[in-house]
This record gives sequence, C-alpha cells and structure tokens, in this order.
Amino acid sequence: MRIAVLLRDRCQPKKCAHECIKYCPRVRMGEETIVVGEKGRPIISETLCAGCGICVHKCPFEAIKIINLPEELETDKVHQYGKNGFRLYRLPTPRAGEVIGILGPNGIGKTTTISILAGLEIPNLGEYDSKPSWDKVLSKFSGTELYNYLEKLSKGQIKTSLKPQYVDKLPKVHKGKVQDLLEKSGQPDKIKELITDLELEKTLERNIDELSGGELQRVAIAAAIAKDADIYFFDEPSSYLDIYQRLKVAKIIQKLSEGTGKMVIVIEHDLAVLDFLASTVHLMYGSEGAYGVVVQPRPVRNAINTYLSGFMKEENIRFRDWQITFESHPPREEWESEELISFDALEKKFEKFHLRTAPGIVHKGETVGVVGPNGIGKTTFVKMLAGVLEPTKGKVHAKVKVSYKPQYIKPEFEGTVKELFYTKLGERFEHPFFKSEIERPLGIKTLYEKDVNTLSGGELQRVSISLALSSEADMYLIDEPSAYLDSNQRMEAAKTVRRVMEKRGRSALIVDHDMYFIDLVSDSIMVFHGEPAVFGVGEGPFDMREGMNKFLKEVGITFRRDTDTNRPRINKLGSVKDREQKESGEYYYTGS
Repeated sequence: MRIAVLLRDRCQPKKCAHECIKYCPRVRMGEETIVVGEKGRPIISETLCAGCGICVHKCPFEAIKIINLPEELETDKVHQYGKNGFRLYRLPTPRAGEVIGILGPNGIGKTTTISILAGLEIPNLGEYDSKPSWDKVLSKFSGTELYNYLEKLSKGQIKTSLKPQYVDKLPKVHKGKVQDLLEKSGQPDKIKELITDLELEKTLERNIDELSGGELQRVAIAAAIAKDADIYFFDEPSSYLDIYQRLKVAKIIQKLSEGTGKMVIVIEHDLAVLDFLASTVHLMYGSEGAYGVVVQPRPVRNAINTYLSGFMKEENIRFRDWQITFESHPPREEWESEELISFDALEKKFEKFHLRTAPGIVHKGETVGVVGPNGIGKTTFVKMLAGVLEPTKGKVHAKVKVSYKPQYIKPEFEGTVKELFYTKLGERFEHPFFKSEIERPLGIKTLYEKDVNTLSGGELQRVSISLALSSEADMYLIDEPSAYLDSNQRMEAAKTVRRVMEKRGRSALIVDHDMYFIDLVSDSIMVFHGEPAVFGVGEGPFDMREGMNKFLKEVGITFRRDTDTNRPRINKLGSVKDREQKESGEYYYTGS
C-alpha cells in the first residue's frame, strides 16, 4: 500500500514552479498523476503514483511524502484528514482501574487519538468525503475489545475529562481568578483535597494570566481531575513541573485509577515519569504529518525499552536509526580543561525572595546540569551569570559573552522562521557547522517557510534552542529545553548540546527537570534547594555522582538500573531496593 501525503503547512505553491508536476514521469507520459487543486496546491493520485519519489526530492519545501506501508494497515484506518492528508491507524483500548500510556514522536496523531476517544471527533474511517457516522464506526469495531467503549461513547453514556497539552494557552480561554475556575470544575470536597495535594493555596486569589507555567499546569490538572468523569485524559502532564511535582502528580493520577476504577490515558514524554506512572503503554510510530500507527499494548518496562532500542521486534519495524543508551556508572570525576568562568558566593535579594549560591567554577567544554524545584532561584542564578541581573553580594569573574534561551518562549517575531534566522544569525545561517551540527539534528529546515506566530510549542522550542546554540558566545544558558519536545527530540537535543560544546570548546548551563535528559546532557551538576518562592540555596558544580546523590537525597527518591538497558527507573518508596540504596548513599549510579 502506497500513501501520498501533502504537508499543507509546508506547501508554498506561490513560491515554487510546481516541480512536483513538472518532473513527475507519469505526468510526462500524459497521465494525471499530479494535478493542480485548491489554492494551487498539488493533488496526488495514490492509484497512479509509481512511488519513484522524484516529486519528494524536487519539492523545494519538502512538502510531499510518498510512503509504502503494509497492505494490512488499510483495513485498520481510523481517520484521515482529506485527500493526501494525515491518516491514523488503530486506537488504544481504555481499561477500568488502569493507567494506559501513549508514547511516540510529535506529529503522528497522539492528540487526534485522544480527541476520538474523548468523543470530540467522530472517526471517518478514511471516508473523508462523507459525514462521519457512529454506526459505521461501531460496525467496524464490532467484536473487538474497544466496541463496548465506543458504543457507550456514541450514546453519550461516558463522561470524559481532558487536560490539554498546551496549558500556556489557558489564559486566553479562561479569565478571572483560579478559585473561580476550580469551583466551576467539580465537587467542593474534591477540589479542596486537590488544592492541598497540588499545593495551589497561594494561587487561588490570583488571576489565571498571572500564573507561571508550572502553576498553570497544576491548575489544569486539578480542574481535569475535579470533574466527575468515567475516563480522564492527560496530555503531557509533566511539562513545566519540577521532579517533586511530577512524582506528586503521577501519584495523584495513579490514585485516580486505582482508588475508583476510573479509566486513565496519559501522553507523556518524560520516560522516568511514564515508567513510574503507567502500567501498560501503547507505542506509536509513523511519519510526522503523514501517518501514525498505534501498536498493541506492552507492559511499561518492555514498551520503554523497545522505544529506546528504536526497533519493534514483533512488528519488524525500525522507527529510529540509533539506540539510546545509558551508563550505570558516572563519568570522570575531575574536569581537566581550562577554566572559563568562576563566581564567588553570590546573593540576590528581592522583596519576597532571597537566593544564596556557593562559589563555583565552570570549565571550557563543560555542560552543567542545573536541578532543583521550581521557584527556588535557578533561573535567577542563570540570569546573574548572564549579566541580566546584578548580584546583591559577590562577583562573577571573567567577562564572558552569554547566549540565553529563557524558560518561557513566545513567538514575538513577525515573519517566517527563515527570516528570523537570517535576522538573528546573518552569515552564520549559511555556515556548514550550523547546517550539519544544529539545523539537521534538530530538524529545523522543514520549519523555514512557516510563520513564527504559527509554530507549535515543540517547533518553537526547537527554533529557540537552535538560535541560542548558533549565537556567538562563550557560555550558553538554556532554561528548560525539553518542554514540549517528544522523547526522540529530547535525546537529539541533548546530543546536539553536548556535541556543540565539545567541538567549539564552549560551556553550557542546562536547567531542566527531565532526569533522562539531564543524565544524557550533563558533565556535572548544580543542585538547588530551599523553600520555593521564599529562599533558595545553590551548590556546585559537583561531579555527576555527588551531584545526583545530593539532589535525589533532597527529593527522597532512588533510581535502580534496568537490567537490559541500564536506564534509570524510580524505585518504589520504602522498597527493599530503595532502602538499600539510601543506606549505601547511592541514589542514582549503581555501577562502580
């Protein structure tokens, strides 16, 4: 089976010469394999297409994908967005009393899957020219495990609750105070319990548009759980949350399914959190914007290990060319390169917050991971090093040029992504180093013709990371780069940061809460602790072993190592392994 997909957000018919039509061999033979359709965009006949791929390579905007798929998938088609549009194959099956995870790259239909299961969209089974019908859907799924669920959904007998992906858009939808929003969401007793569990007391009298990303996320989660529903959907619930909050939210979601027998489906890219949270996971594979396939459920450990390997043995599908690996022992303890910057014991006093940091040194080529709770002063420290904020006490030694990617990014440029890069980088935009080491691994080229204001959260994040790494600087301060990136993109971003620092002899400070990302990107660790929004204390940089032990001792959790992949897995609190590692003082690295 061959599918032809036109990526409409990339197609620019006014800026091209219709190379796809001009060079198509079948068109040259007189067949109407590709014709001009609506708004000058090409329409490709999948029946007539020979699959030569010439149109794919000739399109200057990489807007066409011709993909060969197994014939058996044709009968599994669930939804298609128009001719030459994205198509989704298969659906996950919700189960009472169980947290089901969905894991896969961005742009392959995870959110579409949730929309269908939440009853927000009726699947058209690929018949995009006719109005979708529940009768046809039920006929197709008759005799399957999913039939009973879909039948009840079609009759309005299933109540659903959805926590959306992009919580930073909430202020545009809801106005007023947090307390008013929560009171509209559910029962008073339930809301009161959630306010305590999610530590929302200080946000209740504030307007929604005054909240930080982490506060918005917790409010959105509370509002979703407060609803009386049969099934709960959480689309990326860990974004903007620190490791403390991620584990707390994971436990609350687990309690929701275990204590009440409710159905729960979670899309999550933080693999450590997904491993801790879900019991069963559906992997998804596909091609961004072209198609997505939901595979049969696997136990969570097996699913994540398969995902890291890049190969699904049972399906004989390779969805990544490289395997993601972890070390059970820490990297070298001493950093031997030349010193780049040093800083005294620093203090910064605000009206309601006080930050103190111990003296430290960052070396050339070193990537320092910065960990700790939200609201503890990590970004304030980064801004002091960048010269954006002046310390109240202490000095930062050595004047270094700094490139800074902030925590919260907004599309404030009027124009396309390509115009943004030309404006910011000038001649560096055409440099071979940028093309090979930043543009290609971060997948920026396909975004060039898009308007900056139309970028998704993940696309905007990749653009921001690319701009920060491409700037001429001695030190790169990158705040929460993993937000809105899928697991593949997070690993690729971590590799890119390390490679750029090592090849250019520069240094980086990376603030993030994804433990896998921090593990892959860091040479050393800075640890922040204290009381959020009151005072913070920063220490380090430490070598990875000492830093991880200090940080996780504060959090109160330990990680064991998976026997097959060496990836870190969170131990159950109070388990034999948890107690043993705490007694030995090894909270993260278990190798010698």
